[in-house]
Amino acid sequence: MVKKKLSPVYNFLDKEDFTREDPWRVFRIMSEFVEGFEVLSKLDKAVSIFGSARTKPGSPHYKLGEEVAYYIAKAGYAVITGSGSGLMEAANKGAKRAGGHSIGLNIHIPSEQKPNRYVDTLLDFRYFFVRKVMFVKYAKAFIILPGGYGTLDEFFEAITLIQTQRIPKFPVVLFNSRYWQGLLDWLKKSLLKHGSISKDDLDIFTLVDKPSEAAQVIKKFYEA
Repeated sequence: MVKKKLSPVYNFLDKEDFTREDPWRVFRIMSEFVEGFEVLSKLDKAVSIFGSARTKPGSPHYKLGEEVAYYIAKAGYAVITGSGSGLMEAANKGAKRAGGHSIGLNIHIPSEQKPNRYVDTLLDFRYFFVRKVMFVKYAKAFIILPGGYGTLDEFFEAITLIQTQRIPKFPVVLFNSRYWQGLLDWLKKSLLKHGSISKDDLDIFTLVDKPSEAAQVIKKFYEA
């Protein structure tokens, strides 16, 4: 008679088991949601601003990003960014200069993103999807500065959630027509032309070029 081997007994106090086993990861995920909800629920109103981490201080995009955040903070909104360098830093800097509350949602990635020095309130996340919930849940608007894949990810997720009516419509503002025009042309010439989106879907977001216009779009939306 062949004896069956018993399943190994897990030591639930073993840190390695905790980090390897998916059922236990749920508790880590829950803890990130709880901490994020607890801290950010105290905000009165905020705007999430996205942009490239690779933009250098002193560049035209950096200066404009700082100005955009400055006007947002002057309008009474806290500014939420990913807390990193580049345009995230510019936005936090602009908010701080305006005397506004500057929030950073930092992500743990292999390249080790370091929070910028202009963040007032910092939250750390291991999971992108938890962090993305925080960007949407506590923001009255999104501002999309020039950026790369991460910026595009946040932009398309926001307009998808609005298009599918998973969240109420709120202002999504693309800043800098020169940077984004190629994308907009592609949306019209490819997606719209082939019926993949409707004409109304192009109205989910607004394109502006002046730093003060982003705050004006948000103000006009909520006044209406």
